[in-house]
Amino acid sequence: MQIKLLKPMNPHYKALEQILVNRNIPYEEISHYLNTTDKDINKPTDLGKSIDDGARMLCDIIMCNLNALVVCDCDCDGFTSAALLINYLSQQFPSWVANHLKWYVHEGKQHGLIDVMDYIEQKNFSLIICPDSSSNDYEQHAELYSKGIKTLVLDHHEADAISSAACIINNQLSDYPNKEFSGVGITWQFCRYLDTLLGTDYANNYLDLVALGNTGDMMSLTSFETKHLINLGFEPKNIHNPYIYEMWQKNKFKLGEHITSIDAAFYIVPMINAIQRSGTIEEKELLFKAMLNNEAFEEVPSTKRGHKPGEMERIVDQAVRVSTNVKNRQTKAQDTSMEFLEQKIEKENLLSHKILLFTLEPGKIDPNIAGLIANKLAAKYQRPCCILTKIIDIDPTQTFINQNEDTLNVVSRGRVLYQGSARGYELTGLTNFKDICDGAGVEWTAGHQNAFGLCIAEDKINYFLNTIDLMLCNLGISTEPIYFVDYIYTGNDVNPDDILSIAGLKSLWGKDFQEASIAIKDLKVSANMVNVYRKSSNTLKITLSNGVCLMKFNATEEECQRLENQKGAYIQLNIVGKCHINEWLGNYTPQIFIDEYEITGEGKYLF
Repeated sequence: MQIKLLKPMNPHYKALEQILVNRNIPYEEISHYLNTTDKDINKPTDLGKSIDDGARMLCDIIMCNLNALVVCDCDCDGFTSAALLINYLSQQFPSWVANHLKWYVHEGKQHGLIDVMDYIEQKNFSLIICPDSSSNDYEQHAELYSKGIKTLVLDHHEADAISSAACIINNQLSDYPNKEFSGVGITWQFCRYLDTLLGTDYANNYLDLVALGNTGDMMSLTSFETKHLINLGFEPKNIHNPYIYEMWQKNKFKLGEHITSIDAAFYIVPMINAIQRSGTIEEKELLFKAMLNNEAFEEVPSTKRGHKPGEMERIVDQAVRVSTNVKNRQTKAQDTSMEFLEQKIEKENLLSHKILLFTLEPGKIDPNIAGLIANKLAAKYQRPCCILTKIIDIDPTQTFINQNEDTLNVVSRGRVLYQGSARGYELTGLTNFKDICDGAGVEWTAGHQNAFGLCIAEDKINYFLNTIDLMLCNLGISTEPIYFVDYIYTGNDVNPDDILSIAGLKSLWGKDFQEASIAIKDLKVSANMVNVYRKSSNTLKITLSNGVCLMKFNATEEECQRLENQKGAYIQLNIVGKCHINEWLGNYTPQIFIDEYEITGEGKYLF
């Protein structure tokens, strides 16, 4: 077991300070970061002149009672962006929304306008609104403009240029200070601007959607604005959205009275993503309706197992159950795929390379979950991972459009290709795996730096592997697990106040703000410090003299007996774990949940 520091420890920093500095919070800004206020929220006008143009464009459409369409992008940020806009407009202009506003959910995993054009042509729309997408759909903007249809984009994705045929409100195309703000954040700022024009104050009714969308799109929590709005949106008093509220209530025994970003990322976002990846169009529309205040509480025929004839249930209740079931099905598929791929790792000695590369026959892995599995394998084996499936097409004269989970791509026919999902692993020091792959003979890459789509010709596979091995030869990838930690204690001198303060950061854990890990080296544990609870599964509890409790869940019987029945006076351990607080009857006990430990020695005398 190797233990490495994320960054060198500064002897003048407390553990909490070291953790925040490790996450790129300047030392002098720590107090401010821990105590953000509404003053850290940027002004809507920071998005530039386009926000005024867009607001007046929309108001003109509404005042003239013309028809508009909201295109709902197919991910968590897209859903929350579209839901926020529709809910806000329903509160602001209820009659117009009821009679003139429609919404469209992508059937597959498409993004933007490309697959919506035929639908638009069949209807009488004067305005198309695209929250969280379409900044780069220049051809579609021009086509709609030529037909007298206006386009309003509320987006955060990088764009090559400002569209001449659409109104683009985008933090990446303006002087907006926060570039780590998702589509729902831009949509919320747009609604805030409408509030200013109309003399209302409705936008802040939807802060829970802002929090969920930024969490789901993995926006960096090092941004003071993003961090503040996520924390604000998950405050119990601000949770109004029907779907978010019901998911909170369903999991309240786990989440307690307050949702955090990491809670939402674990218990709510995966349900939405599962529907997007594996759900039918009917299931996607059901989920979206559950986020709309005007539709969520409508009653529909029950689909519950064992329901009585004619039994009804609310849309939101049905959506909570259906999204949970889809997630459970997806988890089972993931587990089966993980087992299959781990067997291949062992049989084919795939760990001999600097990356995990799987080249599969069609049908072996569901492409909708390949990215999720690649991410899990990258984390487990601490190296980049590519999961690719063979594409066979016999017509060399044509091209076809392939729309995978990461982006839209054009692939040449008539060649044997492998395409799929790639994931990097940043803790090895690899910040941009996509650039590495681009220099290794691939057909294309498309997506983010460490999460992207990838295509390689069959005859380039060996070249790709060998090139990657050479390019990553100094990366330090090891066959032995490496545990990266923020702070290392030595011996039994673990500060209880440190553990409590670190555990108190729970609401901050998220993108670029991973949960802190600490290590204790040369910890001496005697038999009287050890308790084993065997009721349902073995739980090891080691209680230090200062009251800090070390917990190891699902321990084997062998390791329980090893620590219970020591031959010497003590056993010496190295442990890695995370900080928690146990609250009981008003008392707060500092705890460390052990991720891994090793026995490094034993002795006759305790101290």
